[in-house]
Amino acid sequence: MIGALKPIVRMVAVAGLGLAASFGSAQTYETYGVHNDPKVSPCQSPDCRYPRAPGTPADPVYPAYWSAKWTMYRVFNSYQKYGPPYRGRPPLPLRPGRDYEISYGATYYDSTWRGRSGEGAMMEHYDKRCLPIFPISNHFTCSFISLGDTAFFVTYPQDRPKGMPPVCLFSPANHPPRRDFISHLPYSAGDSARIGPGGQGYSFWIAADGGKVVQTGASPDRTADQAILFGYGFKADGSAQQVPQSFYFSGYPLAPANAPIVSQNYTSFAPVRPDPAKTWNQVSGLDPATLPACHLFDPVSSPKDALMGKSVGTRAPTWGDIGRWRKR
Repeated sequence: MIGALKPIVRMVAVAGLGLAASFGSAQTYETYGVHNDPKVSPCQSPDCRYPRAPGTPADPVYPAYWSAKWTMYRVFNSYQKYGPPYRGRPPLPLRPGRDYEISYGATYYDSTWRGRSGEGAMMEHYDKRCLPIFPISNHFTCSFISLGDTAFFVTYPQDRPKGMPPVCLFSPANHPPRRDFISHLPYSAGDSARIGPGGQGYSFWIAADGGKVVQTGASPDRTADQAILFGYGFKADGSAQQVPQSFYFSGYPLAPANAPIVSQNYTSFAPVRPDPAKTWNQVSGLDPATLPACHLFDPVSSPKDALMGKSVGTRAPTWGDIGRWRKR
């Protein structure tokens, strides 16, 4: 499936020449030190790092490289009462189909990668259901690939949305999380308790209109306040080492994505170096300057509208709106 992109990579690189200016500049997002320079975000400290209180467990650190699979839960009913982090499936009385949707994916990470665009490589692959943080339907397969600071968005021929390019530039400043990325999130005792014995949870809610942290911990839910959640959980494995347990966050809460809360719960995690030929080699030969910028947070209704700079209005904030949203 991923290999299906290879025959068209050269075509995309050629067809994209001169289009970047027409489609507008790719955005740099406020990621609070996780994916880019801390100065991009309105953090409480210059380095966007949180000091730990006495008695707080030591911060987990990613292995130098790893491969993982996960199950994604898109929770659209009763998320206010039954919020993340989830130990596995969202708890009863929530039921699949009625209250949440299940899909699958995988993540590949190698902090030792080096290239002209910087350091670190990562690929997140979403099978049949793309990441639902955008104000569009997520009923398609996609991958986010970061090589150094450059982040690509990839779609595939079997279910690519009409008018969406095979590859676009997601951001010129969005590197993979560093091995110690969790230092950029505050520790939450409440999140840790919900993960279970030995669990460690880290999260905050961000005000979309000002970009400031308004709450530590996932509970209570702040979706109605137009805030955005970002959280990450770890648990002890059989050798008492902390490994990723779940990644939980706000999706786009309204139609068509209908994803107020999303949780990617890891089902396997191993310190296995990813094979570049099966992961990021599909974009490593592309020149980002030749690619159109993605319009995922601000989708356009047609190529003509894209050239004219017209976008489809959103009714709720997205990750792309942080720091520039006007509360409604």
